[in-house]
Amino acid sequence: MATKIRLQRHGRKSYAFYSIVIADVRAPRDGKFTEKIGTYNPNTNPATVDLKFDRALYWVETGAQPTDTVRNILSNEGVYMMKHLRGGVKKGAFDEAAAQAKFDAWKADKQKGLAAFAAKEAAAKKQAEAARLEAEKKTAEAIAQKVADKKAAEAAAKAEAEAAETAETETTEAPAEA
Repeated sequence: MATKIRLQRHGRKSYAFYSIVIADVRAPRDGKFTEKIGTYNPNTNPATVDLKFDRALYWVETGAQPTDTVRNILSNEGVYMMKHLRGGVKKGAFDEAAAQAKFDAWKADKQKGLAAFAAKEAAAKKQAEAARLEAEKKTAEAIAQKVADKKAAEAAAKAEAEAAETAETETTEAPAEA
């Protein structure tokens, strides 16, 4: 029986998440499967993968063919790296402890890279927020200046009108007294 490692779709419309399953090649995408080895949620940033590492490694070594997306997921999780290292152990290039040490070093380096990426994203987000806040402050100051100018113009116009009215009243009262 030819087996595939594939994604099985779940979730509502426009919010899909997937189970990573071992299925017969002839089975439909969401049909019968042999074993569920994990989940994949592309809706989070970064995408969330929950994988039974030892079972995935077993199936890859057994010869199950993954789809392109699943191959990328397994590669990012280190299944193919461990398969490669186990091949070196079988050939006698190094022992199991050395293979595990190399895998742990690879995993630590990958985690360090992910942490650096997360820190960079957080800094960029904080900087964008500060820039947005600064732009909002400038806009608010411009609006406040326009309002102040408008009020000053209204006050000047009102004072001018009162001065004209006062001058007109004085000129009409002066001839009446004469």
